Amino acid sequence: MRTDTNDSWLARALAQPEPEDRTAQRILDAALEQFTLLGLRRSSVDDVAKRAGVSRVTVYRRFQTKDKLVEETLLRELSRFFQRLDAAVAALPTMRERVVEGFVVALRHTRAHPLFGGLLRLEPELVLPYLTVQGSSSLSATVEYLTVHLRRAQQVEGRPDQDPRPVAELMVRVAVSFLLNPASCIEMEDEGQARAFARRYLAPLLDA
Repeated sequence: MRTDTNDSWLARALAQPEPEDRTAQRILDAALEQFTLLGLRRSSVDDVAKRAGVSRVTVYRRFQTKDKLVEETLLRELSRFFQRLDAAVAALPTMRERVVEGFVVALRHTRAHPLFGGLLRLEPELVLPYLTVQGSSSLSATVEYLTVHLRRAQQVEGRPDQDPRPVAELMVRVAVSFLLNPASCIEMEDEGQARAFARRYLAPLLDA
């Protein structure tokens, strides 16, 4: 896995969510389709290469390993998600409102996404590493994304000038836990319930 910092990866991903190499784009498109249809465990690099119309050597030349291909596919979808999330909350006037609505949008998008939602239901044990412990992981990138927004809100809304990263990480971990294991005594079946939860428990973290 890569060892570059989350800051540099996030900046590149948001500025350029699609690789410039058209063959790499085609491979990632094929990987997305393959993983969506059959999951990660039953999909091989050969399957992706065949679907993309390239040789397996071409896939390995650009992505080195299956793990790297999976990570790049998930991170590209995450980059697209960041753009949709920004668009969904951009018009809201305060960070508290953006946190609440962002939580609702994140749950809705992830559950409905053909890849994320499918993998979370069928192969959660395979998705977990890409959301938690691996180097430049989706979790780390999402924490950094939220940290940037919280920092901006500190300046615009006159909030205390303290490191927002712990709050960002706590919010992201809460959201990920509901995605990976929705069974809970907390009702989260519809958007109204998710919005009420975020308003009661997540938004107050901004003042912690």
